[in-house]
Amino acid sequence: MYKVLPKQTASMYTRDGIRLDADIYRPDATENFPILLMRQPYGRAIASTVVYAHPSWYAAHGYIVAIQDVRGRGTSAGEFKLFAHEIADGEDSVYWAAHLPGSNGKVGMYGFSYQGMTQLYAAAAKPTALKTICPAMIGYDLYTDWAYESGAFCLQTNLAWAIQLATETARLRDDKTAYQALFAASRNLPVNNPEILHKLAPDSFYHEWATHPQPDSYWSELSPKQHLQNVDLPMLHIGGWFDTYLRGTLHLYQEMAAQLTAPQHLLVGAWAHLPWGRKVGEIDFGAKAASPVDAMQIRWFDQFLKDIDTGLLQESSICLFEMGSNMWRTFPSLNIANQKSYYLSTTGLASIREDSGTLTPNPQSPIPNPQDVLVHDPWRPVPSLGGHAGIPAGVFERSHIDCRSDVLTYTSQPLTADLHLLGDVIVEIYCSADQPSYDLCAVLSQVHLDGRVFNLTQGYLHCQKQTSMPLKIQLQTTCVRIAKGNALRLSLSAACFPAYAMNSGNSAVMNSDDLFNAQIITLTINCGGEAGSQVLLPVV
Repeated sequence: MYKVLPKQTASMYTRDGIRLDADIYRPDATENFPILLMRQPYGRAIASTVVYAHPSWYAAHGYIVAIQDVRGRGTSAGEFKLFAHEIADGEDSVYWAAHLPGSNGKVGMYGFSYQGMTQLYAAAAKPTALKTICPAMIGYDLYTDWAYESGAFCLQTNLAWAIQLATETARLRDDKTAYQALFAASRNLPVNNPEILHKLAPDSFYHEWATHPQPDSYWSELSPKQHLQNVDLPMLHIGGWFDTYLRGTLHLYQEMAAQLTAPQHLLVGAWAHLPWGRKVGEIDFGAKAASPVDAMQIRWFDQFLKDIDTGLLQESSICLFEMGSNMWRTFPSLNIANQKSYYLSTTGLASIREDSGTLTPNPQSPIPNPQDVLVHDPWRPVPSLGGHAGIPAGVFERSHIDCRSDVLTYTSQPLTADLHLLGDVIVEIYCSADQPSYDLCAVLSQVHLDGRVFNLTQGYLHCQKQTSMPLKIQLQTTCVRIAKGNALRLSLSAACFPAYAMNSGNSAVMNSDDLFNAQIITLTINCGGEAGSQVLLPVV
């Protein structure tokens, strides 16, 4: 370990003359070191220490660490526009970092969320000095992985983030009135009143995202996916089972692993977006659930920036935290083909009695043509609780939600052996509705012997047309051991608010006018028989 010199501040200029400022942390030594670069929009002093060790810790391991404010944020000059300048600015910043005094010319990048995105955009420019990246919790395709999930607008996370960025913009503009109003909103988030952004942040990205509900050219031009073709870099991909952007992490990892020659490793913990600790929601997953990311990144950077054989390349490329057993496990791939079906069966009272709806490996039904009716009232939508899209995210006891009459529940018999799941849970639902558009939320939980119900994974689907085919709801990828004696439960509802925008019966409810026109929606779910609704479990 090296002694670390006092922090220094340094500036660079982009190709169009914009000054970008950074804090530099250096080992107290005369030798040359690799550079670790993080580019972020939240004020560089934070340096993502909500999930990572302080930059001085990385510097003590023999790295020059540069934490840079992106254009228009912190003390950097220019105008901030979400993701718009990060390819060119990222390339310029890598070149600048590689030529810092004491640099050996090799640059690696790390960071999560926006700081993960800046890595992808910088890599897209293929700067020769950039040797490896460690993107965590990112959106590879911004439409499917970040802003929308299966066509549904991720209201709570998008609005909360937009208010956070708009609040900081107001501070940088010295607009105290807007700052105070937005800060107050951030502490009592007006999830059903996004008009505050129209008034106080008319230039927020949120307005564009909300008015592009389809995967059109707006998204393809903005997404990293559009720009990362033929980029061949070693990447350490980091995600969390309850992170709202896990889809993007897995999407990027799977595409890169399939098409690149450079090593691609994946690490997924039992974490929400932040923090990365042993407890997520109401469940403590034990000491082993605490983040190993800092130590792993040092090994990764030693391997690719210092040419030290750390043994990484001889280890499995996939390391996942298995919830329930509460231990890290390695796997050769994520492609689990062993799907086990559980069929939905009902007496027709699954919204009223928890013993009416069942999950069974046997597709036979106790009554002919069994159906359940689900009524969604926009006056009292089913609330979101935990999962990956809610705030706070994670695992919570949800029996009080399952008792609502606008939630259908289907519960299995207690398991006779431990059940290990790894991969995507798919719910196939035969459904009809009395309105042109409707939504479906599916939550897979485990029911404990004492009656407590804890969510495992969930998914959401925005439906724009009627179909005779089953609707497929893909739940968040998971890795979990369900203990012998516990039961499985599928909960279905037509809302999960405010995690997702409600459906008015015609479209998403994005403002007060949409809410005024929202309709009561009645859904009919067909259960029973081999052609009935079912849950497909990725059994290990």
